[in-house]
Amino acid sequence: MRRWYGLDEVPADWGRSVVTIGVFDGVHRGHQRIVGAAAEEARRRGLRSVVITFDPHPDEVVRPGTHPPLLASTTRRIELLEGLGTDAVVVVPFTLELSKVPPDEFVQSVLVDRLHAAHVIVGEDFRFGHRARGDVALLTELGEKYDFTAEGMPLVANGDTISSSYIRDRLDAGDVEAAARALGRPHRVEGVVVRGHQRGRALGFPTANLETVPHTAIPADGVYAGWLVCDSERYPGFRWPAAISIGTNPTFDGVERTVEAYALDRDDLDLYGEHMAADFTARIRDTLKFDSIEALIEEMHRDVDRAREITAAPDA
Repeated sequence: MRRWYGLDEVPADWGRSVVTIGVFDGVHRGHQRIVGAAAEEARRRGLRSVVITFDPHPDEVVRPGTHPPLLASTTRRIELLEGLGTDAVVVVPFTLELSKVPPDEFVQSVLVDRLHAAHVIVGEDFRFGHRARGDVALLTELGEKYDFTAEGMPLVANGDTISSSYIRDRLDAGDVEAAARALGRPHRVEGVVVRGHQRGRALGFPTANLETVPHTAIPADGVYAGWLVCDSERYPGFRWPAAISIGTNPTFDGVERTVEAYALDRDDLDLYGEHMAADFTARIRDTLKFDSIEALIEEMHRDVDRAREITAAPDA
């Protein structure tokens, strides 16, 4: 798959293509249906398929301070799109200038001049151009002018309407299982492992403290079962079952919210400085304040036992 960072990287001799456009935050099951349909239509026509996505999120540019929690980093988004069979992904920097481009000019400069669109597939609620004046009806009308066809598809999978907002709401409630059903995979939180207070090691459960990417969608405070994932030179393709804690460590009167993951039964890992990911499978319990360290340790043993049971299940 080809990856382009900006429209200027699209080769001048790029032929006609089937294009789909969107932020595609999370690349959830609704997005997967649209991207898959574009890839299939391209194969049917003997063309190549292209996905246009944006970075940063348009909301932050148009209305600063409203950046929604992101379900996937840009790098992760590209990886997920690549797995759907598309031939190319172009990440378009979303700027204030781009937000002011009229719909007709956007279609001509992006879809026609750069990507030579033969067919365009978007979500049925897709909006584009200055003040979001463009919709699927206008896109279809402009297609007649510029010699391409267009269609809008509902964000539906197996009869369920799916949205990134719904997934964020489920994560805010700690319902990572519902989020996973909508995403088609466990929700992932990424970050670099940094040194924390190292309390976990002292308690017998050394954790990887993830310094998360800004605007990451982090599930509600609590303890979860899941997986700690790494694909670095030191740990290529590693995936360990894990107990994951999110919160402020109230037993120690903490104030900073952290994401910490304990790779079950592993105390020999040197993860500092590694880029890691925590995949969330199921919620175990709320974050609690314990009256003593001994009570906390007893509960952590129960958490680990429960995480071990969950991750050992065939469908975990």
